[in-house]
Amino acid sequence: MDFSRCAVVKRTNATAHRLRETEFNSSSNLDDAALYYLLEEWALNPPGMNVKMFLIPPVVCLVAGVLIIPTILFVIFSRFSIRQETRYMLLGNALLADLIYLLFYTLSAALNTAHVHLPKEACVLLLFLLAVAYCGGLFTAAAMVSDTYIAILFPLRYIAIMPPSRTKKIIVLLWMYSGAFPGIFFLVLSSTHSFVPCVLEMCSVPVILILTLNGTDAVKLCFWLSTTVIILCLSLIFCCYVILYFKTKQSGIWESICSRASVTFLMHNTVLFFYFFPLLALFIESFFCINVVTRLKTGIWVSLTVCNVLMILPKVLFPFLYGLRYREISASLKSIVRRKHPHPVSPAPSPS
Repeated sequence: MDFSRCAVVKRTNATAHRLRETEFNSSSNLDDAALYYLLEEWALNPPGMNVKMFLIPPVVCLVAGVLIIPTILFVIFSRFSIRQETRYMLLGNALLADLIYLLFYTLSAALNTAHVHLPKEACVLLLFLLAVAYCGGLFTAAAMVSDTYIAILFPLRYIAIMPPSRTKKIIVLLWMYSGAFPGIFFLVLSSTHSFVPCVLEMCSVPVILILTLNGTDAVKLCFWLSTTVIILCLSLIFCCYVILYFKTKQSGIWESICSRASVTFLMHNTVLFFYFFPLLALFIESFFCINVVTRLKTGIWVSLTVCNVLMILPKVLFPFLYGLRYREISASLKSIVRRKHPHPVSPAPSPS
């Protein structure tokens, strides 16, 4: 690994510590060499306790996700009648992608907090898997909303439009796009030599994100294209929800604020908000960071908050606010619980 080289660089620049601190907390323009060194310095010597506090949200969300997501997946894949329905296949795919993301991101955050240095190849692979899992969950969420849109607006033709065989092909295509989309981004990073060894050894996602935003023009273009595609997916989800609301407004299902349709609509939009808001915050911070409006240190703290808190929350809220709303899944879970905890039956009274 290149950690020894990083340490040498750090020692040779120790005399300029005060100057680096000024640059790190200023909003003035930095050249590429200074920027790379400052980010490497942060990766090697981050603020101890403050950064460790950011490990709590991923760990808590992972524990909650591990408790509920495998249970829902077991219900979906163990019941033939459930796993043959399009909505449940897409739900299972989304939950699987979210669970993978929770596992790998918590692993990355734990390694970073423990100052465990990874080889460059291992960090790149971890980042790629995180990107694939995130795109898989987002694309599947968009497919789920599109499926609901088709089911409500074309109820008589729904079976012909979305049979189980076609749904399986769609899921395969979703994973292919989820792998190809970040794959292009990583190829651009590799070809432009934008990977910095010292930062990759710590494998800090927020630091790498800030470095990407201040990279070459090709890397910036890939980032903005990626952001555009993600926002388009979220806009598609939002537009489908709005159209469904106005199409079903005259049916009377929205009259009571406590009706099942109203509560489900509110929960779905809550999940959508938690998906959209972190990206919006990241988008605004990226704009400020690139245009040198905010300090570099502020950008890293914002990235830490977005990556370790805001982008993790939708992954653990999704199964609770979305998955458990399906009657078949909740009924199956209740039957499993009853089977594990049988109620004692009192003996019948003897005839007198």
